[in-house]
Amino acid sequence: MRVGIPRGLFFYHLYPQWKTFFNYLDWEVATSPPTNKKMVEAGVMMAVSEACFPVKVLYGHILELAGREVDYIFMPRLVSIERRSYICPKFMGIPDMLRAQIQGLPPLIDLCIDVSRNEGDLYRELDRWSKKMGLKSGRVRKAWNDSTRATCELEAICRQGHTLGEGIGVWEGKPAAKRGTGDLTIGVLGHCYALNDRLISLGLFERLREMGAAAVTSEMLDPQLIEEAAARLPKRVFWTVGRTMVGTALLLDQNPGVDGMIYLTCFGCGPDSMMAKIIEHRVNKPFMLLTVDEHSGEAGVVTRLEAFCDMLRRKRRLELAHNLSPYGEFLYSH
Repeated sequence: MRVGIPRGLFFYHLYPQWKTFFNYLDWEVATSPPTNKKMVEAGVMMAVSEACFPVKVLYGHILELAGREVDYIFMPRLVSIERRSYICPKFMGIPDMLRAQIQGLPPLIDLCIDVSRNEGDLYRELDRWSKKMGLKSGRVRKAWNDSTRATCELEAICRQGHTLGEGIGVWEGKPAAKRGTGDLTIGVLGHCYALNDRLISLGLFERLREMGAAAVTSEMLDPQLIEEAAARLPKRVFWTVGRTMVGTALLLDQNPGVDGMIYLTCFGCGPDSMMAKIIEHRVNKPFMLLTVDEHSGEAGVVTRLEAFCDMLRRKRRLELAHNLSPYGEFLYSH
């Protein structure tokens, strides 16, 4: 069997596990190529207008895979990937949306991944799918359990200072990307499928490196410290990604080595409209909200990034020189 996995949404968190899972079952895995303008245009034309930009991009990846020789397309119905927490509601209906709108679509493997209460629901879903596919449930369960190690491997790689996109490359055996050094350190917040898709983010990480700024993402930090920081909110955030971003922002806010923070959000994202406001009102470091969609231009983003980096450098110079008079002498004697 040959299964296609679209390079969109939670691909950047869970692709190593999904690929390992199917490889254990002796299935061949094919992925769609990195996002390009043609795929975006096709996805925007096909998706409903109310969908957020990353979902429209996903449509483009699905259309790309549909035109290739794959027996199935893996498009899980993501509900929850941890206890007492949930993913964006739009993810739950994506398999149905794709079937309704794309003609001639290969069969979808729409496993319902929901561990919000316990893992029993997930294993029952795996058993249901095993029976449907004529596979032994014990083998499928073992393949799933063993494949979770791949996610741990990816997380360990990212904590060495790599983004998720870079980490996947390292996990697949590619040389690690050279990490640039600069005079600024900027915390970068956002959904993995926005930050690590170069077309959606308009090359955010590369642009920051060119401007002499090192980026720090949530994947590079200790998840336990992120959880402890997020717990300082009066009410627990029940969105997995939202809680991670709040915890990351509060943690970086306490780090004197971090100069500022950038929150990349996609227009139309409901959870982000709330999380961005919470973070903006709770951090003291310079903060910039960067909103993108299918109409965003790279030149505009570059201009805003340059202005933000210039502001951070000017702020640092002023902090160093706050005790100097215009004549170059100390205002206060010691």
